[in-house]
Amino acid sequence: MKKLWSWLIGLFLLVGTAQAAEMGKFKYEDFKKPQKCGACHKEIFQEWKESLMAQAFTHEWDQVEYFKLALPHALKEPKVAGVKAGCIGCHAPLAFLSGDIPPKEASAGTRANEGVSCEICHNITGSTEKEPFNFSYVIEPGNTKVGPRADAKPMGHKVKQSDFIKSAEFCATCHDEASPYGVWVKETYREWKASPYAKEGVVCQDCHMHRAPGKAATMGPKRADIAHHVFQGSHSPAKLAGAVDLALYVNKKNVSPGDRVKIRAVLFNGKVGHMIPSGSAEERMLWLEVWAIDANGKSWHLPVKKKGFPGEEYTIADPNAYAYFAIGEIMEIKDFKGLKRDGNVPAGARIFRRPFFDPKGRMTVCQWYTAKNDLVDYRIGPRETKIEEYEFEIPEGVKGPVTIKANLFYAQIPSSVGEFFKLPEEEYKPILVNSAEEVLNLK
Repeated sequence: MKKLWSWLIGLFLLVGTAQAAEMGKFKYEDFKKPQKCGACHKEIFQEWKESLMAQAFTHEWDQVEYFKLALPHALKEPKVAGVKAGCIGCHAPLAFLSGDIPPKEASAGTRANEGVSCEICHNITGSTEKEPFNFSYVIEPGNTKVGPRADAKPMGHKVKQSDFIKSAEFCATCHDEASPYGVWVKETYREWKASPYAKEGVVCQDCHMHRAPGKAATMGPKRADIAHHVFQGSHSPAKLAGAVDLALYVNKKNVSPGDRVKIRAVLFNGKVGHMIPSGSAEERMLWLEVWAIDANGKSWHLPVKKKGFPGEEYTIADPNAYAYFAIGEIMEIKDFKGLKRDGNVPAGARIFRRPFFDPKGRMTVCQWYTAKNDLVDYRIGPRETKIEEYEFEIPEGVKGPVTIKANLFYAQIPSSVGEFFKLPEEEYKPILVNSAEEVLNLK
């Protein structure tokens, strides 16, 4: 009875009563293929095709995370049984709505591979929740599509104007998520809602679906504000570049060997309307490296000065810290010792993160297995400034001038996780967000 109760709780939190009824309610054939839409919406189709919306299921890390971790875990642990369908509700909604649970892997070439296609977004009419989460969308496939305009007159189908599709709540249906343990593990919408941007009326689509002159369809009218379907986010180096402002300050610029220089790095999130990192924060990596480099190229990595807040040890890179032990348990790897918590981040670097912990109190990248994540949240909020302090004692024999250089890097997952699963390097290699430097002159 206890196992059954745990299973039901997990199913409710990750599938929900309303969406459980939607699962299997339709057939794949009830939804047109994206190529059909692309016959008229050529430019939008090409943009979508290159986006992560199109790759929501086929993306390599998502395939690994579901088929090697989430699915086998759901089959052996009643508490998280709901993730078997829950992950698919957003990553392969056609499979979810068609009852194709679990779908076959991407290599099988089923329609699950279409990811979040045109027919998903443009058939969603609302949500079962006032503040949506866990794929709580209401969907009505058919010949009438929902869109943002009241004056659209398409030739191939009917259209109904929708305020919901233009709202942040529309995005929240998949970008906010509660774990089976009742813990928020994705809350990008709720982060935005608490930000100044929500009060100013700036919504997700304003940043992630930029507008420009063009046509929505080949035979459609030219408009000044066509929403582009590129959905750029943290996987885009161009979107990340400059997302956080970075400045360096030193207390003296003319120095001699033995002098101790005090350094401040100031970071300001003036462009991102939610926390950074956001989304799957349990695996995202944002860190600051500060180096001193002399004229001969000799370098010293400077550790951040500790501030002393609870949980700070998770925000300072430690090459001897191991985590992610649940991976070994789920995959039944004998004598699994965990993986390096911080990957290849140099010791002493500041990491802007919110660690997630499993029911055994261990740091995890398995968001569905998260029982606690309120120990520390050291991410950078919208329009928040963080100041990090460092010191550098000028060594004897140093060749001047000495450059103090700060680099802010981002990666989708810890390099240790990417290397363990043999993922493509672009999944975990550092992306430069911003840099700053100061030059010290030797007297």
